[in-house]
Amino acid sequence: MNSLEKFTKMLLAMAQGTVVSIEVFFLTLLFAIPLAMIICMGRMSKVFVLNKSIKFLLLIVRGTPLMLQLICVYFIPSMFLGLNLDRFVAAIIALSVNYACYFAEIYRGGFESIPVGQYEACKVLGYSSSQRFFHIICPQVIKRIVPPMGNEVMTLVKDTALVQVIGVVELLQISKTTSSRLFSTMPLFIAGVFYLLMNALVVIVFNKIEKKLSYYK
Repeated sequence: MNSLEKFTKMLLAMAQGTVVSIEVFFLTLLFAIPLAMIICMGRMSKVFVLNKSIKFLLLIVRGTPLMLQLICVYFIPSMFLGLNLDRFVAAIIALSVNYACYFAEIYRGGFESIPVGQYEACKVLGYSSSQRFFHIICPQVIKRIVPPMGNEVMTLVKDTALVQVIGVVELLQISKTTSSRLFSTMPLFIAGVFYLLMNALVVIVFNKIEKKLSYYK
């Protein structure tokens, strides 16, 4: 096998790993974004038990390493419940809960940044709760949380590499294996380029979202 064939084979293997990383990325966002809203509402609730429970959850999730959370989600159900989770499913659950907690605090910051006077004005003008939320408050909140959400989403692109700790074969795992087999650091550099390109797309998307919401300035 000549050098070109080896290089092509390496790229194909890394492309397959990239597909897994992209799947992890999109599935995590799919579950984390709505779950974050539920957690945010619980965090802002005036019900004492619910509020304190959510605060405790946020402390645990944000105060412990994501890698440890991945290990716990995969191994604890098997150890104590006899439930063998699929590695990929365990990875999605752990990442979704982790990012939902971070997103929830971003949401909360967005909601609490809206002046109380706007809520009072909506009430005076006769808006219903749903009209106030979807037509007045929500668009402003989305505008304000786009930059911090963009940062978290970029971090998620890189954190997909952590799923290898429970045996999910993704881009970085394949590049490390290939690097060891070829005694070369090139696969690792190529993986870095792949992650950079994925994050470049994230930046482009969020820049477009910010531009579309610029009329709320």
